[in-house]
Amino acid sequence: MAQTNPVVGDIRGNAAMIKRYSDRAARLGCDLVLFPELALTGYPPEDLLLKPRFIRDNLTALKELGGKIRGITAVVGFVDRKAEGIYNAAAIIHNGKIADVYHKMHLPNYGVFDEQRYFRAGDTALNFVVKGVRVGIEICEDIWQGDGPAKAQSWAGAEALVNINASPYHMGKPRVRETMLIARARENRVFIAYSNTVGGQDELVFDGQSMVVGPDGEVISRGAAFEEELVVTDLEFTDAAKKARKKKGVREVTLKPAARKHAVLPRAPKRNLEKLSTEEEVLKGLVMGTRDYARKNGFRHAVIGLSGGIDSSLVAAIAAKALGATHITGVFMPSEYTSNESREDALALAVALGIELLTVPIKETVKSCRRMLAKTFAGTEPDTAEENLQARIRGNILMAMSNKFGHLVLTTGNKSEMSVGYATLYGDMAGGFAVIKDVPKTLVYRLSEKINELAGRAVIPGRVLTKAPTAELRPNQTDQDTLPPYEVLDPILKAYVEDDMGLDEIASMGFQMKMIKKVIRMVDQSEYKRRQAPPGIKIT
Repeated sequence: MAQTNPVVGDIRGNAAMIKRYSDRAARLGCDLVLFPELALTGYPPEDLLLKPRFIRDNLTALKELGGKIRGITAVVGFVDRKAEGIYNAAAIIHNGKIADVYHKMHLPNYGVFDEQRYFRAGDTALNFVVKGVRVGIEICEDIWQGDGPAKAQSWAGAEALVNINASPYHMGKPRVRETMLIARARENRVFIAYSNTVGGQDELVFDGQSMVVGPDGEVISRGAAFEEELVVTDLEFTDAAKKARKKKGVREVTLKPAARKHAVLPRAPKRNLEKLSTEEEVLKGLVMGTRDYARKNGFRHAVIGLSGGIDSSLVAAIAAKALGATHITGVFMPSEYTSNESREDALALAVALGIELLTVPIKETVKSCRRMLAKTFAGTEPDTAEENLQARIRGNILMAMSNKFGHLVLTTGNKSEMSVGYATLYGDMAGGFAVIKDVPKTLVYRLSEKINELAGRAVIPGRVLTKAPTAELRPNQTDQDTLPPYEVLDPILKAYVEDDMGLDEIASMGFQMKMIKKVIRMVDQSEYKRRQAPPGIKIT
């Protein structure tokens, strides 16, 4: 299983990567190598699928690959085209040609998926026979359906199913996948090789964690989380092949023996990696998502406004891991309300991470803006308008650095703040990528603690983890002046935003109705802000 990280639209580069991994697998003596769903085009290609040239280029690249991959059978995801439309497809490349093509039968159209907008659904399951073993081929959503092609393929004599995927990550999904695959393997009495892509694509991040499950439900092999690699697994089949009970709705192709270039190596050792904690998994996803967003959009350096608070500290730690400490610039922009503790903590973080730290005071600029607006604001009391001048001045400074040096500005707002609009348009929301926009504040603390635990030292200063969060836009300000405590806010947000609960359902969880209504009102009234926020990594 080739856990590869394709680039959407880079058909030539993706094809070269497929060739490299095929050659590696052949040298190891593998009989079969699997590549992810739409590995040739990258996933999701979205409206590139509406461009005839894009479809044509991917078909040309597949044909060229067919003539180059030898000594091994490869299953490659691509876009097929027929008179009636295009298909999410898998090609079986064998002995220097395309032996057959399978069309995905179940097209997801929920959550982040929009496949019915582009693709037609296939109507026929496919088994192929390689080295005497009958193998069923599927694509992603096909395996999630209990009455999907797996049942028909098994009845038609398949001893193994191979399923190629571009399955995006969210917290808890790897465990849900594993439970489903174990059930599907047991009920169909087959081996299942579930091969998943890795990498970030805009707001989606793919975690890999490919796995092979035996007919008894045992996880035989597991790929690493958020890492490109070739996961090699040996499977043994009995001499007596599984007999077909009925073949209705299943097409079958028998592949002639491949001419081997390399000797078969000794049996691969059993490979079952230790599972990561939720915090470790999320951190890996945020690092990969940040790295790929920058890399795939042509950025090598990022700039971050450092406040001495926990959100900017976490973003800086993730960015340093993703891009390298020498490719990160932190900017500390003190105002008249900035505390000495914030200055000390921002410096301590920069030293611990080994990143550059610049100090650009904004006190005089804020005074100048207030004088400029004095006549316009005459007769009014100072309020959030004056406070937010500070955030917007800081946003201007960061974007000026982006313009001057070509750096990517990483914003530092978390999910709790973004959900209720506790953020300043064109201020702390200004930037190119929002690393933790889907990370609730309570999880921000857990991730920060995990970073220190994994490092064995205080990468994020201890005081940052314990002091009351504040935007420092007025004297003695804290977040809780405006928001409920985060340990109350976050469960309400999860219930309303993620679990689609209504007022009464949330109240049954023990929260006060007045508090629930306040939070829901803030969420609903802040949609206009969220629509203008930069993209960020989806982890819930």
